[in-house]
Amino acid sequence: MKILITGASGQLGNELRRLLETGQAEIGFIPAEYKAAEVVYTDTPQLDITDGEAVQEFVSSGNFDLVINCAAMTNVDGCESNEELADLVNRQGAINVAQACANKGIPVVHVSTDYVFSGTKAGERAESDETAPISAYGRTKLAGEIGVAKVNPKHHIIRTAWLYGYVGKNFAKTMLKFAESHDHVTVVDDQLGNPTNANDLAYEVLKIALTDDYGVWHATNEGTCSWADFAEAVLADADCRVERCTSEEYKNAHPDSASRPAFSSLRNKRLEDTIGNEMRSWQDALSAYMENLPKYENRGE
Repeated sequence: MKILITGASGQLGNELRRLLETGQAEIGFIPAEYKAAEVVYTDTPQLDITDGEAVQEFVSSGNFDLVINCAAMTNVDGCESNEELADLVNRQGAINVAQACANKGIPVVHVSTDYVFSGTKAGERAESDETAPISAYGRTKLAGEIGVAKVNPKHHIIRTAWLYGYVGKNFAKTMLKFAESHDHVTVVDDQLGNPTNANDLAYEVLKIALTDDYGVWHATNEGTCSWADFAEAVLADADCRVERCTSEEYKNAHPDSASRPAFSSLRNKRLEDTIGNEMRSWQDALSAYMENLPKYENRGE
């Protein structure tokens, strides 16, 4: 098997590399089909997904059996201030990869987000629930999903949420860094979702990629919490308290920030109904992350 991974220097890309090189995730061993896989890892310097011709040439000449597209513009506030660039990466870039794969009959895995939902309705969102993004990030990612599905019938669109990994920037490491020089941090308490360990997500991505049951999947750690709950769990052993605020209070203090869904918790229904949902609780996944972080840490600030 020969695999191309785009956006390989990001949080998920790094965990996919870790799993493919070691043969196992924290959840367990990855499928045996990957044992002798040849993997090509790229990011923008090697392959700019917004360049359609370059993507087509790279995929056409690579003799790949599978492409996993982790490349995206994920800075939510950055997308809000430059939606044109976000659209170029999150929509057109995703379509470029999917189209190049379709031209060669190759399955594509495309990673998306809980922010495609409005978050106005309480309860977990299943894959079939109606989408209605309220931010530029959510809009451009949904447009990417639609484009991928349109151009390549062999698609796995995998939505995840609140991702944190050992390499790169994320909320958990931001909280830890902040706690080094502050005795308190103010965090929103009325936005609810699923913190997701990138190591767990990588494991499920590799499982899903082997199936021919194409379509949309949800893959997050189990359980729902607020950003403030998440922060308190991260800082449980730090000398820094979490002060809770509302989204309105945060928006008043940061008027240029993008709107976030109030409730974007996902249910891994398709995993439950098909190949099995092995995602850990968010608490167990975070506990393992905190234990392993000193060994793998690269804060990326």
